[in-house]
Amino acid sequence: MPRKAKTEETVVTEENILHEDDMEMENVPVPEKTGMDEESPDTLSVDAGTDFSAAEESAETSTPAEPVPTDEESAGEDAGMEEALPEETAVPDEPVSKETIPDGEDTGPAAKTTGSPETSSGKNASKPARKRTKASTAKAETPDTPVKKTAPSSILTLSADAEVETPESREDTIWHELQNAYRTRKILTGTLGGIEKMEGGGTIAVVYYKEMRIVIPLAEMMINLVEDAAHDYGELVQRQNKILGNMLGCEIDFIIKGLDNASRSVVASRKDAMYKKRQIFYMPDANEISRVCEDRIVQARVIAVAEKVVRVEIFGTECSILARDLSWDWMGDATERFHVGEQILVRILSVKLHSLEDISVKADVKSENGNTSKENLSKCKIQGKYAGTVTDIHKGTVFVRLHIGVNAVAHSCYDNRLPGKKDEVSFVVTRIDSDRNVAVGLISRIIKQNI
Repeated sequence: MPRKAKTEETVVTEENILHEDDMEMENVPVPEKTGMDEESPDTLSVDAGTDFSAAEESAETSTPAEPVPTDEESAGEDAGMEEALPEETAVPDEPVSKETIPDGEDTGPAAKTTGSPETSSGKNASKPARKRTKASTAKAETPDTPVKKTAPSSILTLSADAEVETPESREDTIWHELQNAYRTRKILTGTLGGIEKMEGGGTIAVVYYKEMRIVIPLAEMMINLVEDAAHDYGELVQRQNKILGNMLGCEIDFIIKGLDNASRSVVASRKDAMYKKRQIFYMPDANEISRVCEDRIVQARVIAVAEKVVRVEIFGTECSILARDLSWDWMGDATERFHVGEQILVRILSVKLHSLEDISVKADVKSENGNTSKENLSKCKIQGKYAGTVTDIHKGTVFVRLHIGVNAVAHSCYDNRLPGKKDEVSFVVTRIDSDRNVAVGLISRIIKQNI
């Protein structure tokens, strides 16, 4: 009898052990080295009453957030799972892969063996979570290559709505404007900045339009000179180059004839622009009225200045104005008062229109300015001495411009030195000519010579 009791006690103990193994089966950790996602055959033989194939099918087809329990699972197993499962498995809505192996950590063998107990749960960890963990591990095992960050293309300005114009954007804007002018044949205005000779022997004029280089051949500059057989002025090309050199710095109109997008080179014609302006301002309209007519004050551009003459352009037509027509005052050098690139007011004296290519204009500047010589002449007194400047000398006659604003003529000089142009002299008035509005007298001495 004692031997039988001992046998029953042993059987009861083995059944209890089997029952406890069945309840705590879920707590057995599955090592990751085996690489098996499913349970081993030994575990399947522990509890023959549990249908593991149905449980695996349910785990694969269901979403990780809502696991489907089997009918054979007992209440004891549910209680054991609530105690053994970690927080992440109980609430599968939270992401597992990012918390398991974050990016940038060492994923070597030491890191695989030293995992937290929460990530080493065996059977109850869902399969989608395990797949995400492997993908994250493969991503972490790849070496981090440095990513080169590109700076933004826009310029950071002090004001929120401000824009900074770079040289590249400015050049693009000007080039776009030149392209539109080429299509519409618009008249543009630039500054004559240079004269160059080509390798073939030709001469070109370089015009700058808003810092963009424009090339105009000499034949398209419309410098028309008449060849006079009686006077030997030299070759026509040399004369044209000389006039073109005096025009440096002036403003001229041009029309673009061609452009190249690759090299951004532009070729233009001044002749076409001048003909187009003549058509607009000189040819009569429907009412037989032209814009440029006699006795009208117009604005002109100074394109060349010499000592005794100033050359201007009046709406596509060039005109030379002599020194006597520039001012009521006697002027010794026109370059002291006028300069290239200046815009002045002139009065049209006459216009001769034969054709679009043959137009001649005469104009003056002094008629626009008031004549103050008669008023200033009343300030002169006979036998009075006044300081003045020598403006010109012609055949022994000295022309003096007095500082009080009166023109004077001297036929003799009492100084041992001969007077010269731009000398400061002392003038004595002997007579007043009211018809010509001049004072007549002599030079007593030279105050300062212009050497």
